[in-house]
Amino acid sequence: MAIEDRDDAYLITHALARDTLSRLRDVGTEQVAFRKGLVKLGRICGYEIIDGAMETEYVTVQTPLTETTGERVRGLDDVVIVNVLRAATPFVEGLLKAFPRAKQGVISAGRDETAGMSDDGEFPISIDYVKLPEITEADTVIVADPMLATGSTMCAVLDHVLDAAGADPADLFVLAAVSAPDGLLRVGGEFPEADLLTVAIDDHLDDDGYIVPGLGDAGDRAFRTT
Repeated sequence: MAIEDRDDAYLITHALARDTLSRLRDVGTEQVAFRKGLVKLGRICGYEIIDGAMETEYVTVQTPLTETTGERVRGLDDVVIVNVLRAATPFVEGLLKAFPRAKQGVISAGRDETAGMSDDGEFPISIDYVKLPEITEADTVIVADPMLATGSTMCAVLDHVLDAAGADPADLFVLAAVSAPDGLLRVGGEFPEADLLTVAIDDHLDDDGYIVPGLGDAGDRAFRTT
């Protein structure tokens, strides 16, 4: 299993995940390749969640020649993926290749860059749109955002997700491509019920709240905006 427990988070160490992230970090990776890379990374992360966190069950299978025993993954019909707009859109596209029958929710959330980062490392967060499916106690919920920096956006999103849930989900995952230690500590402290998954834990945040070394602004690079 290519998921390692790093105390504050679970690190996805699959070789293709690391390779894809390295290409995403490269400043020379242009828009189309960057967006496709996020899709690929989302797919790999989805498969790793299935392999590392979901149970299987034995089933009877009738082949063209005889009856035999096979294995199926349990709970694939009970998955909710929450897309944190807009940067997570290609990332979620990849997740849906692993979970094609997942229910989907979207939350448009962003930090107020003009306000700047507070002394305690937080940003004011604007939630502009929320559309979530029903969440039940049988569901595995995956909240996806490529970057987990200060944790301000993710905490605001998780507040909405859990407030809207009809019951505590069976599993709650926060999935990021790149995370900063500050964000992992904050989200983990405020939402201990969530398992934090990431492909990389980077060094630190700069004075503007950006992850270093990071990969820049994932939304701007994927959609060619500034």
